[in-house]
Amino acid sequence: MNKYTIVFLLVVLIFSSCENKKQVSTNQEYANISASVVETTISTLKQLHPSADAALIQRGVTHAASLWRNVDGSESDFQKFCEQQYVADASHKEVMFDKVSRNLEILYGHFNKIGLDLQRPLHEPMGDIMDIDKAFGGFSAGAHLIEDLYRNKIAFGIALNFPYYSLTEKESNASAWTRKEWAYARMGDVFTARIPAEILQNASEVSSASEMYIANYNIHMGQLIDEKGNRPFPEDMVLLSHWNLRDEIKSQYSKGAEGVQLQGMVYNVMKRIIDQSIPHDVINSGDYQWNPASNETFKDGAKVDLQSEPFSRYQQILNNFHAMRKMDAYTPLNTAVKRAFEGGMEITQADAEKLFVEFMSSEELKQVGQLIKARLGRDLQPWDIWYDGFKARSSIDEEALNKITRSRYPNAKALDDDLANLLLKLGFTKEKALFLADRIDVDPARGSGHAWGASMKGETAHLRTRIPESGMDYKGYNIAIHEFGHNVEQTISLYDVDYYMLNGVPNTAFTEALAFIFQKRDLELLDMKNNNPSKEALQILDNFWSTYEIMGVSLLDQRMWLWLYDHPNANAEELKVAVESLAIDIWNEFYAPVFGVQDQPILAIYSHMINSPIYLSNYAFGHLIQFQVEQYLKSADFAPEVERLFKIGSITPNAWMQAGLNEDISISSLIKEAGIAAERIAKN
Repeated sequence: MNKYTIVFLLVVLIFSSCENKKQVSTNQEYANISASVVETTISTLKQLHPSADAALIQRGVTHAASLWRNVDGSESDFQKFCEQQYVADASHKEVMFDKVSRNLEILYGHFNKIGLDLQRPLHEPMGDIMDIDKAFGGFSAGAHLIEDLYRNKIAFGIALNFPYYSLTEKESNASAWTRKEWAYARMGDVFTARIPAEILQNASEVSSASEMYIANYNIHMGQLIDEKGNRPFPEDMVLLSHWNLRDEIKSQYSKGAEGVQLQGMVYNVMKRIIDQSIPHDVINSGDYQWNPASNETFKDGAKVDLQSEPFSRYQQILNNFHAMRKMDAYTPLNTAVKRAFEGGMEITQADAEKLFVEFMSSEELKQVGQLIKARLGRDLQPWDIWYDGFKARSSIDEEALNKITRSRYPNAKALDDDLANLLLKLGFTKEKALFLADRIDVDPARGSGHAWGASMKGETAHLRTRIPESGMDYKGYNIAIHEFGHNVEQTISLYDVDYYMLNGVPNTAFTEALAFIFQKRDLELLDMKNNNPSKEALQILDNFWSTYEIMGVSLLDQRMWLWLYDHPNANAEELKVAVESLAIDIWNEFYAPVFGVQDQPILAIYSHMINSPIYLSNYAFGHLIQFQVEQYLKSADFAPEVERLFKIGSITPNAWMQAGLNEDISISSLIKEAGIAAERIAKN
């Protein structure tokens, strides 16, 4: 090939590249409705419908225009569409609302069921997981739904007639809106952004991969050894990180000095997971003996060198960050943090952080910390953020509880058959107990378990829980009762709410609240009565201390995501260093003054940071809401009030609290009552 041929080909390539760029630019989607066309369209609709609400016309046209792209048509097409599709008559609008609600329930319900069924091999013990299982589990059949509804103009008809309201606007209208107006506003939340289907599909795949990473992060406790080579844990004990590891620490409080030694060993495991020095081959494997204190590994008594986990934990976080960041340019809430808080929780991140900092700075925490120290008879250790001694079961040997739960629930079917009976014990009528139980199915789980609600009437909610061949142990039972609370909420707020668009709760903190309320009654449901006269004070302290623990973890989760947005090109090792530093900073500011020990990374152990991005704050708010609901239920009939509260549906958090309890979300009452409770228990 001579130099003239090379030059010719280069020229062809340059022109081809220019043509390709021009083609991409021509095909690129972009907003094409000018402000002048918006104003003209609004003016025209006002003339066509002189008796219609002018503010609603303006809001609807402006919102629809923000979603319209050049691929949807010209400015003239947009104006004609609005003129033809705007529904001014109130009765006709209500008919349209009912039809849209019905069809959205059909779509959401069936896509939810498809996702549930495709992910069964990943969530349930259905044999070895193959790559094809992972591929289908990460596939989102509904990823193109929203974009398809834009393409066929259905989305624009809904956005035009049921426009979007910001969080601030919802809060300002909350006291004046009727239930129907709330439902109309929730329909306006359906089309607030226009995210390309490929971005949604990628996010689904990344999320599924993170779920699998965590679901397979088991530690074979029977293979842990101490400095003398002893194996202090049962040979067959396999614990999922972090949930089961945390619960194992909780279970050891009844064993005195021996329990402290075992708690320290579990904590060493946690620290190795956090800093990624854990040997890769001891994860989900029992092939090696491992001393988590020295990090030495052995095979048949001979020392072997194993490679550490290669920052996989933090790579999963990065994968989720990059997948979610791709959505930013397509939404009015232009960061994943804003979408999680202002969009999902309907509370700003700044307000959440301010509330958490105020709570964790309260002097009552030092008071309760001193009480725990006295009850333990030793200095506090970092893992005492999970101190379990305020619970009735803390004085009961866990093996005794295991014996009861294994006998009662040898498999998932046994728990499924007992759901109605559990509801009867909680005060539900026989009719309601059967109604709820018939709409909840219990499935065995690979992981620690979760609750998966239905999205349409006629389908069931699913309670996934881990049940070994030996039967359900107490840890699994305790988690299952928590998930059962979720399922009850999911079922009530789907079937009993007055409008489908209001189904659910304001945010997941509210479903966590009911789950916690159920979980607190786990011994009662085992027919074990607690006649302790200090029961109420102990329950307050338990909630207070649990709120303290989860607020620190939640604050870390928030600050990690803010750090990611400040360092979008960070690699997994850099993220690891940042997370450890942030965790230690939060510990030193809010925990060291109570615990008397510095520089602990324990807050970074939570698996939610990997497989449930920006979710942890829901637990913190869940504890606050739980306390306020529990205080209310003290003077109310439990089951009927649970039904009434969760029929309120998915209005904004403070509006829900006002409608249900006649008060706002607050930390003051919990702090005050904890101080009083600590004084009472200290005197006993």
